[in-house]
Amino acid sequence: MGARSAAPNALEQVRKFLNTWRIPNDTRVVTDLLPELIKDDGAWQDELPGVTGPRTLPELTRLREELRGALGQARPDLAELLRQHPVVAVIGSEEAGQPPITHVPLRAGAAGVLTGVVVDALALGLWDRLKACPDCKWVFYDHSRNGSRTWCGMYAESPQGRACGSIAKMRAYRARK
Repeated sequence: MGARSAAPNALEQVRKFLNTWRIPNDTRVVTDLLPELIKDDGAWQDELPGVTGPRTLPELTRLREELRGALGQARPDLAELLRQHPVVAVIGSEEAGQPPITHVPLRAGAAGVLTGVVVDALALGLWDRLKACPDCKWVFYDHSRNGSRTWCGMYAESPQGRACGSIAKMRAYRARK
């Protein structure tokens, strides 16, 4: 589930963060990678470069659950999230090639950095295209023209890939017969 699922710019970091909770294709048993990822600074930087600052498991687990609950919504209610992790708008430098406005955390921490990226995505109208597959719960970015992609994939594009769309359509077909 490669580039077709990748989100634009820093939103890709949020997508990767959300996919630390997954249902692997081979075992179909819920797996939480976050506890081990938090403990290993090198793995954290490899997986989530740019998401810096202190990180605690309870805080990031709550953030992940709240963001997963807001996937696919154009205007999710993130008031509680913003109370916990306030952000401030910063005007970027045109000479440095920065976006006109970005949102940065008021307090240092990985949760604040991720919250700032989510607020940027909401402001740019990108958030509602971040969705979770109804079958395997893999988070993907919907690049389709009309924003109607439902599943992580229609075909297993790799040995690790899952064909949730094909599986769902086959189930529906069998149910009709």
